[in-house]
Amino acid sequence: MNPRTALIYISILALAGFVVAAIAAPAVARLLIRFKCWKKSVRSVAPDGSATPLFAALHKDKETKTPRGAGILMWGSVFVVAILARLVAQSFPHTPLVHLDFINRSQTWIPLAILGFMSVLGLLDDILVVGGFGIIEKGGGIKFRHRMLAVLVAAGVAAYWFHYKLGWDMIHIPLVGNMFVGWWYIPLFIFVLVGLNSASVVDGIDGLAGGVFAILYATFAAIAFARGQFFLSAFCAVYAGSITAFLWYNVSPAIFYMGETGILGLTTTLGVVAFFTNTVLLLPLAGIILVWEALSVAIQLTSKKFLHRKIFLIAPYHHHLEAKGWPAHKVTMRFWIVTGIACLATLVIALVDIIWK
Repeated sequence: MNPRTALIYISILALAGFVVAAIAAPAVARLLIRFKCWKKSVRSVAPDGSATPLFAALHKDKETKTPRGAGILMWGSVFVVAILARLVAQSFPHTPLVHLDFINRSQTWIPLAILGFMSVLGLLDDILVVGGFGIIEKGGGIKFRHRMLAVLVAAGVAAYWFHYKLGWDMIHIPLVGNMFVGWWYIPLFIFVLVGLNSASVVDGIDGLAGGVFAILYATFAAIAFARGQFFLSAFCAVYAGSITAFLWYNVSPAIFYMGETGILGLTTTLGVVAFFTNTVLLLPLAGIILVWEALSVAIQLTSKKFLHRKIFLIAPYHHHLEAKGWPAHKVTMRFWIVTGIACLATLVIALVDIIWK
């Protein structure tokens, strides 16, 4: 398939992702409200056990009245579009519609598997949170160590597949070339996916995470397209389309939140896509907001433990800005702008790197 034809089909699939999610959104919202899928209380304790009165004051009304779990719209739409596209392709095998099928062993099996596994794990966490059940942290949710174990297992399986099944053993240095790492590819892969999992803290203000990830996945769709990875580009485009539809309902005032079932799939799958496009070293630039949000939490916890004082009013950083008096919409839009500029820089570097090859 030539690039012009591929671009048409990828655009159709991106639109399909948006349409499916947009159509399903009202029904999902009604279902979440019907079952009262919101937190029964606001988090009042930080990971280190200290009190969080500022956070509770800022979010007491939103967190206990707005349903969570709407991330199912995003990943659910990806799977619905993938299945429908395959059915259409198989039903009309001798027509151009066969090109709609983007399920591919070498490019999209792993992203789809990771997306499904992490999203279902997040859905379980959301169910436990809204139900207040107790294999779990105080206030609901899967215990941190159990969640990290699941992430490690998923990352390990994906890393094994990359290295031993697909033969990946090099890391690409942008504008320089490939560097052989051998079996070190596996721990590096696991480290990146676990690190991205910590970036889930970016989901904390209406529209913030949705906007950031819509830009990120659109950017990686463009990079994958430029590399000739049309199946992977289609996957990213469908995901970006569904995120955009979710965002329509999630901007302030949000009628629902994505919850863990949304953010876990978004963060972890992004790492897989970065490895597939050989741009994992560009990921910190594209995801500069994710990096800073995760770092702000690490800095805060470290400072409180060893210096016995806080660096930020609240961590992650977007809550610090809220506590300083920034309106939530100002924080959100400026984070979108930073992400957009960072992704544009990433795209330029990636394209120059491809051309120089």
